[in-house]
Amino acid sequence: MSLFSIPPHVPFLPALVEGVMDGRLLGGWAQSGPFWLSDVTIILPTQRARQALATAFSNHPGFVGLLPDIRTFGGDEADEEPFLPPFEAPPLPKATSRLERRMTLSHLVAGWAGTEAGRQAFATPPTAAEIFGMAEALGTLIDDLLIEERSAGDIRAVGAEMGPELGNYWQQTLTFLDIALRAWPDQQGEGRADAAALRRLRLDRQAMAAPLLFGDRPVIAAGSTGSIPATARLLAAIARLPRGVVVLPGLDTTLDGDAHAALLDPSNNPQGHPQYGLAHLLRDLGAGPAQVETLGPATHPRTQLVRLALALTADTADWARHRFAPEGLDAALDGVSIIAARTEDEEARAIALLARAALEESKTVGIVTPDRNLARRIAAELARFDIFVDDAAGVPLFHSPAGRLARQILQVAAGGCAAVDVMALLRNRGALVGRDRSTIAKLADDIELGLLRGQRLAPGLEGLRRSLEANLSRSTERVARRLSADDGAAIGALLDELSAALAPLLTLVKAADLDGPALAEGLWAAMEAISDGAPLRGKDELRDWAKAVADLANRGHRFVPVAMDAVLNALMEGVSVRNRLERRQDIAIWGQLEARLMSPDVMILAALNEDKWPGPADPGPWLSRGMRIKAGLEPPERQQGLAAHDFAQAMGNATVILAYAQRLGGSPALPSRLLQRLDAFIGEEAAKLMRQHGQRWLSDAQRIDAVDRVASAGRPAPNPPAAQRPRRISVTEVETLMRSPYDLYAKYVLGLRPLDALGEEPDARERGTVVHAIFARFVAEGHDPAGVDALDRLMEIARAEFAALEAVGERKELWLRRFSSAAEQFLAFETERAQRVRHRHAEVNGSWLLPMAEPVRIEGRADRVDELIDGTLEIMDFKTGSPPAPAAMRAFEAPQMPVEALIAQAGGMAGVAAAPSSALTYVKIALGPDAFRPSRFATPDAMDLMDAAEEIGRRLQGHVELFLLRDTPMPARLLPLRTQRFAGAYDHLARVAEWTSVDDGEDPS
Repeated sequence: MSLFSIPPHVPFLPALVEGVMDGRLLGGWAQSGPFWLSDVTIILPTQRARQALATAFSNHPGFVGLLPDIRTFGGDEADEEPFLPPFEAPPLPKATSRLERRMTLSHLVAGWAGTEAGRQAFATPPTAAEIFGMAEALGTLIDDLLIEERSAGDIRAVGAEMGPELGNYWQQTLTFLDIALRAWPDQQGEGRADAAALRRLRLDRQAMAAPLLFGDRPVIAAGSTGSIPATARLLAAIARLPRGVVVLPGLDTTLDGDAHAALLDPSNNPQGHPQYGLAHLLRDLGAGPAQVETLGPATHPRTQLVRLALALTADTADWARHRFAPEGLDAALDGVSIIAARTEDEEARAIALLARAALEESKTVGIVTPDRNLARRIAAELARFDIFVDDAAGVPLFHSPAGRLARQILQVAAGGCAAVDVMALLRNRGALVGRDRSTIAKLADDIELGLLRGQRLAPGLEGLRRSLEANLSRSTERVARRLSADDGAAIGALLDELSAALAPLLTLVKAADLDGPALAEGLWAAMEAISDGAPLRGKDELRDWAKAVADLANRGHRFVPVAMDAVLNALMEGVSVRNRLERRQDIAIWGQLEARLMSPDVMILAALNEDKWPGPADPGPWLSRGMRIKAGLEPPERQQGLAAHDFAQAMGNATVILAYAQRLGGSPALPSRLLQRLDAFIGEEAAKLMRQHGQRWLSDAQRIDAVDRVASAGRPAPNPPAAQRPRRISVTEVETLMRSPYDLYAKYVLGLRPLDALGEEPDARERGTVVHAIFARFVAEGHDPAGVDALDRLMEIARAEFAALEAVGERKELWLRRFSSAAEQFLAFETERAQRVRHRHAEVNGSWLLPMAEPVRIEGRADRVDELIDGTLEIMDFKTGSPPAPAAMRAFEAPQMPVEALIAQAGGMAGVAAAPSSALTYVKIALGPDAFRPSRFATPDAMDLMDAAEEIGRRLQGHVELFLLRDTPMPARLLPLRTQRFAGAYDHLARVAEWTSVDDGEDPS
């Protein structure tokens, strides 16, 4: 038996090539003739390693002729079958896809969740996405059983052995597993098998065929840890061949018998150790570390240090006597740096800068990360330097450009064509609907400004059509853009095509329930129509996925159409979009398995955070850790052992950068336990030094987007010519003039008007507007608040006014019921004061020409102006919000009501005789004890109401003279309102947040 190992500090593939070319791995096979290499077979774990080995052979100075026969373990059936000898063997079954299994198992899981036992197992009924996720986890458990060559009987044995120890949940779960695992083969159908089972069959067939296939020719199995029992059997079969050789990756050949035995002792919990898998493989091969020959130097300070740092827990007690001397530690850590970034964003940027510098020195760069999100971040950061590299694992279909468009299409349908969803779809560059992008962009602008902003739409696309009709017929005032007939025709055609494309999905989301095949079929039909003409990455994969799901009719769980985005994510699990473009060969982003045999000049290990590398030891939802062990399955720590092995292998490179983030998302994060072990072994000073080496890249990452000096924006104070300033302002803008003249500049000089929020729901403000209109109509129609039919008349008006809010839907009835209480309070309020009122006026328009050298008009509308018995007026403001603070009133900083009093005194209120006001009253519209409780305008001590109004009038004229009639700068937030907790309409334009701050103090009133 010929066993070799290539240690981490020796580049694996070049060493393997050298071992072949110098004959050490050939067992005396003749190296004569130009094509002798073609007689050699080499089997590797991955296709990437296969390609890299071919390149390594072609670069060897002694290479001539043909390459060896390079294969992969358990390769695709189409690749392997032609090479097998013609002995009697049954044809392999057809593979059951991961998607097909997930769909079928989801039906079983959902059925169980609906039983009494299933309901007891869940705190709340599982959602459709959770059921698909549990089905995927059940499929993973099936794979584990197949890989470890266990069966449903082993699960039943767990229940029999641990029954008294298990809680009710686990007992119910085991009962379901027994049923599901026994039913699954029948569910697959005859002639079908899981991919894991087929891989095992292929590996065993290769092992059986090896003596007939290879004879005495050289065959080398390299780079496998034999973690799969069938792979271990193939390795054993190859090792038994006359010239069969097994080359292990990174076996610690310095282990003595006791250390090797400790790795095989379950009581030591060795599964997380990097040598655990190799120790088991040697046991299966019937060998020990002493029987394995090393290719290249057996020891190296770096490799020795990493092995000591990652020792079994019990062996860490010996760290003190194994620590390196300072000079030895320097030699071991030469070339190792640590990037301790503050955030994932900073980590990605630092890695990109480091990689760019290495490429400029003509070095190759390998970036290894298990975190696909971080991989995409790094690729995006590299793209800013025109270095284009894709994650070798590809982009999940769900997050690909085609996947994003599909999600937006689904959201439009599920959300009833809500305004925000429609605009998000039309702004997606993949949504062309058979048009060019510029045409769609123009139509999107017209739809947003002409149909959506400020409008309250009826549900669905029909609401958009009604809004279009209203815009074209000029029957609505609150539109941001008036559309021409040609614009309307183009929008109408687009809406018709969108309606046709979305029709299948709209029907589905309105159904009581649906299944995955129906969803996929409807989604692809809509996708195909809407993306017509768009070269979207991932579109082909989306089509294939949709077809695969649609072909599984009646195989999956039926679910209620809610939380559709999560359901789509669950259905797309495991489908990736690979890059098809030619990329540079000197840099790559790999997963851990793909990087296992690679040796770039610069190796960067990213996402070295706990629960990232290694991942969490999660046994899944179906078995606990102890139950897995009882069933003969490896505990979840086994995957952590493989991650530790990958870490140890990568640490053997000459130049290694270890990167992690101190915060993940918004939460603090820990460095990986592997890195913590390394820090603990080498000591605080050495750990600090490695981080200092990486600080250069962090500093560059922090500086790359920094500026030398940050100059905050100053308070804007534009100074347009006085002739351009308004000569007509509303009564509500009087306070704006006093507090922020800049806002009047933006509105009247620049001609800017704030747009209503896209898709804004009818809210308290709109409800308040309707309530104002109801009270105004009641007064205008002359109804007697004390009449026996007053409440009926008021509610009749309310029903008519609320009916106009088509977009409110069912909320109209709720608002109407709430209004009935307010109606009674309103009538009681009016009845109580009726004896003082001679005549009521509602929604009174007013106008006042200021007595100034140049005419400036103040206009407005008062909620109520009541003529009182004593000949004076009472002006009322019905408010759904809070009235101004008394302190602001006394300081003449709440001018609206006093200015309305001046307008009334000057005879400017339509239909109201000129008269002074004896009361300015705020009335709060609400429910509860504070409703319709009047509050009077507060004046300074010993000052009459009209005297206070005259003082405000004098101040108003001063502001008009200064800011409207002269060439005086118009500053923003001249007198800010301390209690304001929302942004003003023009605060963003004025960049207020950059030059001001607001105290969190209480208003002194």
